[in-house]
Amino acid sequence: MKIITTIKEMQAIIAAQKSQEKSIGFVPTMGFLHEGHLTLLNRARQENDLVVLSIFVNPLQFGPKEDYAEYPRDFERDRALAEGEKVDFLFYPAVEEMYPHELSVKVTVQDRTDVLCGKSRPGHFDGVATVITKFFNIISPTRAYFGKKDAQQVAVIEGLISDFNMPVDLVAVDIVRENDGLAKSSRNVNLLPQERQVAPVLYQSLQAAEAALHEGEQNPIKLIEMIREMINKETNGEIDYVQIYSYPQLKPLEKLEGTIIIALAVKFTKVRLIDNTITNID
Repeated sequence: MKIITTIKEMQAIIAAQKSQEKSIGFVPTMGFLHEGHLTLLNRARQENDLVVLSIFVNPLQFGPKEDYAEYPRDFERDRALAEGEKVDFLFYPAVEEMYPHELSVKVTVQDRTDVLCGKSRPGHFDGVATVITKFFNIISPTRAYFGKKDAQQVAVIEGLISDFNMPVDLVAVDIVRENDGLAKSSRNVNLLPQERQVAPVLYQSLQAAEAALHEGEQNPIKLIEMIREMINKETNGEIDYVQIYSYPQLKPLEKLEGTIIIALAVKFTKVRLIDNTITNID
Protein backbone atom coordinates (compact mmCIF):
# COMPACT_ATOMS: atom_id res chain seq x y z
CA MET A 1 0.00 0.00 0.00
CA LYS A 2 1.32 3.43 -0.96
CA ILE A 3 0.47 6.49 1.14
CA ILE A 4 0.05 9.68 -0.88
CA THR A 5 -0.28 13.15 0.61
CA THR A 6 -0.29 15.46 -2.41
CA ILE A 7 -2.88 15.99 -5.12
CA LYS A 8 -0.23 16.17 -7.84
CA GLU A 9 1.20 12.75 -7.00
CA MET A 10 -2.27 11.20 -6.63
CA GLN A 11 -3.33 12.48 -10.05
CA ALA A 12 -0.11 11.25 -11.67
CA ILE A 13 -0.58 7.76 -10.24
CA ILE A 14 -4.22 7.65 -11.32
CA ALA A 15 -3.30 8.76 -14.86
CA ALA A 16 -0.74 5.96 -15.10
CA GLN A 17 -3.21 3.36 -13.86
CA LYS A 18 -5.99 4.61 -16.14
CA SER A 19 -3.63 4.35 -19.13
CA GLN A 20 -3.58 0.62 -18.39
CA GLU A 21 -7.40 0.61 -18.40
CA LYS A 22 -7.61 -0.40 -14.75
CA SER A 23 -10.86 0.14 -12.86
CA ILE A 24 -10.66 2.17 -9.67
CA GLY A 25 -12.83 1.72 -6.59
CA PHE A 26 -12.83 4.75 -4.29
CA VAL A 27 -13.85 4.86 -0.62
CA PRO A 28 -13.85 8.38 0.87
CA THR A 29 -13.70 8.52 4.67
CA MET A 30 -12.84 10.84 7.53
CA GLY A 31 -10.80 8.11 9.15
CA PHE A 32 -11.08 6.34 12.50
CA LEU A 33 -12.08 3.33 10.43
CA HIS A 34 -14.59 0.78 11.68
CA GLU A 35 -16.19 -2.34 10.26
CA GLY A 36 -18.58 -0.29 8.15
CA HIS A 37 -15.66 1.29 6.32
CA LEU A 38 -13.95 -2.07 5.98
CA THR A 39 -17.09 -3.47 4.38
CA LEU A 40 -16.93 -0.70 1.77
CA LEU A 41 -13.27 -1.45 1.14
CA ASN A 42 -13.95 -5.16 0.81
CA ARG A 43 -16.72 -4.50 -1.71
CA ALA A 44 -14.44 -2.15 -3.66
CA ARG A 45 -11.69 -4.79 -3.63
CA GLN A 46 -14.05 -7.37 -5.11
CA GLU A 47 -15.30 -5.12 -7.90
CA ASN A 48 -12.23 -3.19 -9.06
CA ASP A 49 -8.63 -3.63 -10.16
CA LEU A 50 -7.43 -0.96 -7.71
CA VAL A 51 -8.75 0.45 -4.43
CA VAL A 52 -8.15 4.02 -3.30
CA LEU A 53 -9.03 5.03 0.26
CA SER A 54 -9.05 8.66 1.32
CA ILE A 55 -8.76 9.83 4.91
CA PHE A 56 -9.59 13.50 5.30
CA VAL A 57 -11.55 15.23 8.05
CA ASN A 58 -13.21 17.85 5.90
CA PRO A 59 -13.63 21.16 7.74
CA LEU A 60 -16.15 22.46 5.21
CA GLN A 61 -18.81 20.05 6.43
CA PHE A 62 -18.58 21.04 10.09
CA GLY A 63 -20.53 23.98 11.50
CA PRO A 64 -18.96 26.47 13.93
CA LYS A 65 -20.41 24.67 16.96
CA GLU A 66 -19.84 21.12 15.70
CA ASP A 67 -17.22 18.54 16.63
CA TYR A 68 -14.44 19.11 14.04
CA ALA A 69 -11.71 19.39 16.67
CA GLU A 70 -13.08 16.45 18.69
CA TYR A 71 -13.64 14.17 15.70
CA PRO A 72 -11.66 10.97 16.49
CA ARG A 73 -8.39 10.55 14.63
CA ASP A 74 -5.86 7.68 14.70
CA PHE A 75 -3.89 7.48 11.48
CA GLU A 76 -1.57 4.62 12.46
CA ARG A 77 -4.53 2.44 13.37
CA ASP A 78 -6.27 3.39 10.11
CA ARG A 79 -3.14 2.65 8.09
CA ALA A 80 -2.89 -0.86 9.58
CA LEU A 81 -6.57 -1.57 8.88
CA ALA A 82 -6.24 -0.30 5.31
CA GLU A 83 -3.26 -2.58 4.71
CA GLY A 84 -5.31 -5.47 6.07
CA GLU A 85 -7.96 -4.76 3.44
CA LYS A 86 -5.32 -4.69 0.69
CA VAL A 87 -5.88 -1.03 -0.18
CA ASP A 88 -3.60 -0.03 -3.05
CA PHE A 89 -3.40 3.71 -2.42
CA LEU A 90 -4.18 5.66 0.73
CA PHE A 91 -4.74 9.34 -0.02
CA TYR A 92 -4.06 11.33 3.14
CA PRO A 93 -3.92 15.05 2.32
CA ALA A 94 -3.59 17.87 4.83
CA VAL A 95 -6.23 20.59 5.00
CA GLU A 96 -3.70 22.98 3.45
CA GLU A 97 -3.26 20.60 0.52
CA MET A 98 -6.99 20.34 -0.18
CA TYR A 99 -7.74 24.00 0.51
CA PRO A 100 -4.54 26.03 -0.02
CA HIS A 101 -6.59 29.22 -0.28
CA GLU A 102 -10.19 30.29 0.09
CA LEU A 103 -12.27 28.64 -2.59
CA SER A 104 -13.45 30.87 -5.42
CA VAL A 105 -16.13 28.31 -6.35
CA LYS A 106 -18.14 26.10 -4.03
CA VAL A 107 -20.79 23.50 -4.73
CA THR A 108 -24.19 24.51 -3.36
CA VAL A 109 -26.76 21.74 -2.98
CA GLN A 110 -30.24 22.98 -3.90
CA ASP A 111 -32.36 19.91 -3.18
CA ARG A 112 -32.58 17.02 -0.68
CA THR A 113 -30.96 19.09 2.09
CA ASP A 114 -33.82 20.93 3.80
CA VAL A 115 -34.84 17.84 5.79
CA LEU A 116 -33.19 15.30 8.12
CA CYS A 117 -29.60 16.25 9.07
CA GLY A 118 -29.46 19.02 6.49
CA LYS A 119 -32.19 20.99 8.22
CA SER A 120 -30.20 21.38 11.44
CA ARG A 121 -26.78 21.56 9.76
CA PRO A 122 -26.92 24.42 7.23
CA GLY A 123 -24.04 24.27 4.79
CA HIS A 124 -23.05 20.75 5.78
CA PHE A 125 -23.95 19.12 2.47
CA ASP A 126 -22.43 22.00 0.51
CA GLY A 127 -19.17 21.02 2.22
CA VAL A 128 -19.73 17.34 1.45
CA ALA A 129 -20.55 18.01 -2.21
CA THR A 130 -17.55 20.34 -2.58
CA VAL A 131 -15.02 17.85 -1.19
CA ILE A 132 -16.51 14.92 -3.10
CA THR A 133 -16.33 16.92 -6.32
CA LYS A 134 -12.64 17.59 -5.59
CA PHE A 135 -12.01 13.93 -4.81
CA PHE A 136 -13.74 12.75 -7.98
CA ASN A 137 -11.58 15.14 -10.03
CA ILE A 138 -8.40 14.02 -8.26
CA ILE A 139 -9.05 10.26 -8.26
CA SER A 140 -11.37 9.76 -11.27
CA PRO A 141 -12.90 6.62 -9.77
CA THR A 142 -14.81 4.05 -11.75
CA ARG A 143 -16.98 3.37 -8.70
CA ALA A 144 -17.39 5.23 -5.41
CA TYR A 145 -18.61 3.47 -2.29
CA PHE A 146 -20.78 5.01 0.44
CA GLY A 147 -22.63 3.54 3.40
CA LYS A 148 -26.39 3.81 3.67
CA LYS A 149 -26.13 4.92 7.30
CA ASP A 150 -25.58 8.40 5.88
CA ALA A 151 -28.56 7.94 3.59
CA GLN A 152 -29.07 11.67 3.02
CA GLN A 153 -25.43 11.97 1.98
CA VAL A 154 -25.94 9.12 -0.49
CA ALA A 155 -29.00 10.88 -1.91
CA VAL A 156 -27.11 14.17 -2.26
CA ILE A 157 -24.16 12.51 -4.00
CA GLU A 158 -26.51 10.61 -6.31
CA GLY A 159 -27.93 13.99 -7.34
CA LEU A 160 -24.43 15.48 -7.71
CA ILE A 161 -23.31 12.68 -10.03
CA SER A 162 -26.51 12.85 -12.06
CA ASP A 163 -26.72 16.64 -12.36
CA PHE A 164 -23.07 17.11 -13.33
CA ASN A 165 -22.85 14.01 -15.55
CA MET A 166 -19.93 12.62 -13.60
CA PRO A 167 -18.64 9.31 -15.03
CA VAL A 168 -18.77 7.58 -11.65
CA ASP A 169 -20.95 4.67 -10.54
CA LEU A 170 -22.26 5.23 -7.02
CA VAL A 171 -22.42 2.05 -4.95
CA ALA A 172 -24.53 2.35 -1.78
CA VAL A 173 -23.74 -0.39 0.75
CA ASP A 174 -26.04 -1.59 3.53
CA ILE A 175 -25.51 -0.38 7.09
CA VAL A 176 -23.08 -2.46 9.14
CA ARG A 177 -24.24 -2.95 12.73
CA GLU A 178 -22.92 -4.11 16.06
CA ASN A 179 -24.29 -7.42 17.37
CA ASP A 180 -26.93 -5.51 19.33
CA GLY A 181 -28.07 -3.55 16.28
CA LEU A 182 -26.36 -0.20 16.85
CA ALA A 183 -25.14 1.22 13.54
CA LYS A 184 -21.35 1.27 13.48
CA SER A 185 -19.96 4.80 13.57
CA SER A 186 -16.67 6.49 14.35
CA ARG A 187 -18.59 8.61 16.84
CA ASN A 188 -19.83 5.66 18.93
CA VAL A 189 -16.67 5.88 21.04
CA ASN A 190 -18.03 9.16 22.43
CA LEU A 191 -21.06 7.50 24.02
CA LEU A 192 -21.02 7.28 27.80
CA PRO A 193 -21.21 3.67 29.08
CA GLN A 194 -24.88 3.91 30.07
CA GLU A 195 -25.70 5.57 26.74
CA ARG A 196 -23.96 2.80 24.81
CA GLN A 197 -26.08 0.28 26.69
CA VAL A 198 -29.39 1.83 25.58
CA ALA A 199 -28.35 3.13 22.13
CA PRO A 200 -29.55 -0.04 20.30
CA VAL A 201 -33.11 1.16 21.00
CA LEU A 202 -32.69 3.53 18.05
CA TYR A 203 -32.58 0.64 15.60
CA GLN A 204 -35.18 -1.33 17.52
CA SER A 205 -37.60 1.57 17.16
CA LEU A 206 -36.99 1.68 13.40
CA GLN A 207 -37.57 -2.07 13.17
CA ALA A 208 -40.84 -1.75 15.09
CA ALA A 209 -42.06 1.02 12.79
CA GLU A 210 -41.08 -0.90 9.66
CA ALA A 211 -42.91 -3.99 10.95
CA ALA A 212 -46.03 -1.92 11.65
CA LEU A 213 -45.78 -0.41 8.18
CA HIS A 214 -45.69 -3.80 6.48
CA GLU A 215 -48.54 -4.97 8.68
CA GLY A 216 -50.72 -2.23 7.24
CA GLU A 217 -50.12 0.95 9.24
CA GLN A 218 -50.26 3.74 6.65
CA ASN A 219 -50.28 6.79 8.91
CA PRO A 220 -46.76 8.28 9.02
CA ILE A 221 -47.62 10.32 12.11
CA LYS A 222 -48.43 7.16 14.07
CA LEU A 223 -45.21 5.50 12.93
CA ILE A 224 -43.20 8.54 13.98
CA GLU A 225 -44.96 8.65 17.36
CA MET A 226 -44.17 4.95 17.87
CA ILE A 227 -40.46 5.58 17.32
CA ARG A 228 -40.36 8.68 19.52
CA GLU A 229 -42.17 6.90 22.35
CA MET A 230 -39.71 3.99 22.34
CA ILE A 231 -36.67 6.25 22.34
CA ASN A 232 -38.03 8.56 25.05
CA LYS A 233 -39.00 5.61 27.22
CA GLU A 234 -35.69 3.74 26.98
CA THR A 235 -33.06 6.52 26.71
CA ASN A 236 -32.22 9.96 28.00
CA GLY A 237 -31.23 11.07 24.51
CA GLU A 238 -32.71 14.20 22.98
CA ILE A 239 -34.52 13.46 19.74
CA ASP A 240 -33.37 15.76 16.96
CA TYR A 241 -35.78 14.35 14.38
CA VAL A 242 -37.81 11.34 13.34
CA GLN A 243 -39.03 11.67 9.76
CA ILE A 244 -40.40 9.67 6.84
CA TYR A 245 -39.78 10.65 3.21
CA SER A 246 -39.59 9.25 -0.29
CA TYR A 247 -36.11 8.02 -1.18
CA PRO A 248 -33.81 9.23 -2.67
CA GLN A 249 -35.92 12.29 -3.47
CA LEU A 250 -36.48 13.05 0.25
CA LYS A 251 -39.93 14.51 -0.35
CA PRO A 252 -42.95 14.38 2.00
CA LEU A 253 -45.46 11.65 1.24
CA GLU A 254 -49.22 11.98 1.34
CA LYS A 255 -49.42 8.24 0.83
CA LEU A 256 -46.77 5.75 1.91
CA GLU A 257 -45.77 4.04 -1.33
CA GLY A 258 -42.70 3.25 -3.39
CA THR A 259 -39.29 3.45 -1.72
CA ILE A 260 -39.32 5.32 1.57
CA ILE A 261 -36.82 6.15 4.29
CA ILE A 262 -37.60 6.21 8.00
CA ALA A 263 -34.78 8.19 9.60
CA LEU A 264 -33.86 9.53 13.00
CA ALA A 265 -31.20 11.48 14.86
CA VAL A 266 -30.71 11.50 18.62
CA LYS A 267 -28.36 13.66 20.67
CA PHE A 268 -26.60 12.07 23.62
CA THR A 269 -24.20 13.80 26.00
CA LYS A 270 -21.19 14.00 23.68
CA VAL A 271 -22.43 12.64 20.39
CA ARG A 272 -25.31 12.79 17.95
CA LEU A 273 -26.27 9.46 16.37
CA ILE A 274 -28.21 8.87 13.17
CA ASP A 275 -29.87 5.74 11.82
CA ASN A 276 -32.42 4.79 9.20
CA THR A 277 -34.19 2.05 7.39
CA ILE A 278 -35.05 2.15 3.68
CA THR A 279 -37.92 -0.03 2.56
CA ASN A 280 -40.12 -0.64 -0.47
CA ILE A 281 -43.89 -0.58 -0.24
CA ASP A 282 -45.85 -2.39 -2.93
